[in-house]
Amino acid sequence: MKIKILTDYITLGQLLKMTDFIQSGGEAKFAVKTLDITVNNEKEDRRGRKLYAGDVIVIEGQTFTLEK
Repeated sequence: MKIKILTDYITLGQLLKMTDFIQSGGEAKFAVKTLDITVNNEKEDRRGRKLYAGDVIVIEGQTFTLEK
């Protein structure tokens, strides 16, 4: 699934909220520790990780690609 961003980057926490994996930003800290998340084929558990256009994020088997 392609996700369009309007800024230079978004954080992993923002992406989790945009894709309905979490309902509020407060859930992000717990979610990144429990969900299976990779960014560009590297395991990721930091909710503040900056994501840029072209990054490929896989969350629990669902693939998301960011584009500007």
